[in-house]
Amino acid sequence: MAGALQLLSGRWGGAGQGLHWEAKAQPPATADRWVLVHDGVYRPRQSHDSNDYSELGELPPRSPLEPVCEDGPFGPVPEEKKRTSRELRELWQKAILQQILLLRMEKENQKLQASENDLLNKRLKLDYEEITPCLKEVTTVWEKMLSTPGRSKIKFDMEKMHSAVGQGVPRHLRGEIWKFLAEQYRLQHQFPSKQQPKDTPYKELLKRLTSQQHAILIDLGRTFPTHPYFSAQLGAGQLSLYNILKAYSLLDQEVGYCQGLSFVAGILLLHMGEEEAFNMLKFLMFEMGLRKQYRPDMIILQIQMYQLSRLLHDYHRDLYNHLEEHEIGPSLYAAPWFLTVFASQFPLGFVARVFDMIFLQGSEVIFKVALSLLGSHKPLILQHENLETIVDFIKNTLPNLGLVQMEKTISQVFEMDIAKQLQAYEVEYHVLQEELIDSSPLSDNQRMDKLEKTNSSLRKQNLDLLEQLQVANGRIQSLEATVEKLLTSESKLKQASLAWELERSALLQTVQELQRQTTAAPGGPEPDLTGPGPTGD
Repeated sequence: MAGALQLLSGRWGGAGQGLHWEAKAQPPATADRWVLVHDGVYRPRQSHDSNDYSELGELPPRSPLEPVCEDGPFGPVPEEKKRTSRELRELWQKAILQQILLLRMEKENQKLQASENDLLNKRLKLDYEEITPCLKEVTTVWEKMLSTPGRSKIKFDMEKMHSAVGQGVPRHLRGEIWKFLAEQYRLQHQFPSKQQPKDTPYKELLKRLTSQQHAILIDLGRTFPTHPYFSAQLGAGQLSLYNILKAYSLLDQEVGYCQGLSFVAGILLLHMGEEEAFNMLKFLMFEMGLRKQYRPDMIILQIQMYQLSRLLHDYHRDLYNHLEEHEIGPSLYAAPWFLTVFASQFPLGFVARVFDMIFLQGSEVIFKVALSLLGSHKPLILQHENLETIVDFIKNTLPNLGLVQMEKTISQVFEMDIAKQLQAYEVEYHVLQEELIDSSPLSDNQRMDKLEKTNSSLRKQNLDLLEQLQVANGRIQSLEATVEKLLTSESKLKQASLAWELERSALLQTVQELQRQTTAAPGGPEPDLTGPGPTGD
């Protein structure tokens, strides 16, 4: 022990720190009785120094005044309470309900976001200037017709619909009104065309590939490039337009895709959803007859140009002569009007009104609008004296109409009736084509080719006439059925009228008999026959 003490020197470390020993060398074998405080400094081990903290490095000395805590430095550690099965079940139920609530909130947020996107898209779609402001009274008329229960099976009065379309179509209801007019057209023409396509679902068509993809993609950027809904490259508008054109090219293999169709589909897409626009495109093409002008041979388009030229000759002879003098045919300026239904060059508000009338009256509206436009600008066209300036005026200046001129054009279209003239001019065109074939010095092969083309054209024309005949027969049958119903109703009314006459005669006889009995009775009070009689059947 003395040897060990020779190696150690003791000192007090200050108040409350106890006795410290400075080791000059390693402690002796009894070092387990000493506690290392820091490098070279030891103190005697006490009862509470049961654990060896030497590996923790330098530790502060314990104060003799510090209370000894057996459970921890901050007091006794509370034991965790064990939950019962009922409490655990309630916690699980609460967690599940909260998770369900979070999922519902997430779905509602998605619906809200989708609704906001729909509203934004609708606002973008209808971003054009209306040319015929629709009054509240007219809007109310349209809303009443659209909200009629079972409207798809009810025939509305055509005069009422003509009057409503003439007074204006509200922009926010235009798509729904077009669908309503299509329903009415089908009710009036109950025998559909034989050329109706297969009823392939739209979503099924979207899953297929089309050979027209390249042509469609090229025209996407050219279709309404300044309109905000279509301007974004491969944005929502262009993608929806691509889907519609792709689906139609797969549905109608003969036509496939033709330049101009993108504008027709685009106008429809601005006013309704994607699948609805596709269905309305089918309606316009197959039931309204627009499909004929997009066939690969373009014969119908040539006939249309001839018909427009003849209409100009009949209605505006001086303008016709002026254009003929400079060798300007309708194909130089009017072909885009027919193929795009005026949508590629004219303001959207004007084009929307043209579509209003097409859904009401059919494809002959395009002729009416073209004739009205040329006639109303006749003085300005006559001022130009060469081919370039005339064509430039018709293509670039004429479409920039003022609102007044647009409304005037629409009003004129409602008053025109050219259906018989169009039919006559179509027959005239075919007769002239036959005469040209007969009089031209062609080789046998050339004549055979032309005859085959003419024969093919006549077959198609024959099919079209057969369709018209079927529609006419259907209307005749419908009218005959209506007349038969009216005759039956008239017969019933006559029988009812005869029965009422007999009953009236019987009642008059009864009254006369009562009057005689009253007169014959002495001193009896006269009955008041003018007052109300007894009630009953």
